[in-house]
Amino acid sequence: MGEALAGGMITGGLARAEDITVHDIRKERLDHFRRTLHVGVSEELGAAVEGSATIILAVKPQNMEEVLKGMAGRTAGRLIISIAAGVTLGFIEGILGDKARVIRVMPNTPALIGEGAAALAGGRGATQIDIATARRIFDSVGMTVVVEEELIDAVTGLSGSGPAYGFIIIEALADAGARQGLDAETALKLAAQTMLGAAKLCLKGDRTPTQLTDMVTSPGGTTIEGIRALRAGKIGETLAAAVEAATRRSKELGRK
Repeated sequence: MGEALAGGMITGGLARAEDITVHDIRKERLDHFRRTLHVGVSEELGAAVEGSATIILAVKPQNMEEVLKGMAGRTAGRLIISIAAGVTLGFIEGILGDKARVIRVMPNTPALIGEGAAALAGGRGATQIDIATARRIFDSVGMTVVVEEELIDAVTGLSGSGPAYGFIIIEALADAGARQGLDAETALKLAAQTMLGAAKLCLKGDRTPTQLTDMVTSPGGTTIEGIRALRAGKIGETLAAAVEAATRRSKELGRK
């Protein structure tokens, strides 16, 4: 995700490659960043922090405490953005100090191709300018919304885990098409492009999903028969249960 963000900022003109510094404990990763994105790299955390105005913490949650302690006392005047799942603003502020300017973000994996969805929540010290800065960064790899931190778990259950739900639906549609005689490759392309097109129609915002469904549903036609089968299988309840389960797990992880 850190690589996707760095690439998005460079491609989107938010920053020049030479203005970005990457720190990682693995030298091979630093070599990769230097070779592919032509950014600066630092093997020393303190140097990377002190040389940056905005710091993005794209680390695993279990490594966050160690990283934060390594940054403590060096973050005055700097914007801190965390994408670590389950790590609260309070936890970060507890180590860096109450005056730390912290923003918590829940992105998702389509950011890797510039189609991500991210939700942002600002900490006590974060300003509206800080929120705008964070939105520009994550808008460079998709789209953003701003929520209260208590809703981040719901975002995790919906859009954070949501790509996996979409993959399952696409795979199921493709398998069904293959059972009706299509070759596997053609069925997969049709299923994926159909879901992409449906999503883009929703994002246009001039019609609701229900209205869009009505547009392609004729009385006594093929679509209404397919919808009846979906409703009989309780697809709505199943997806709702998936979001609820993932949200609940996100809350559990945040308490650990």
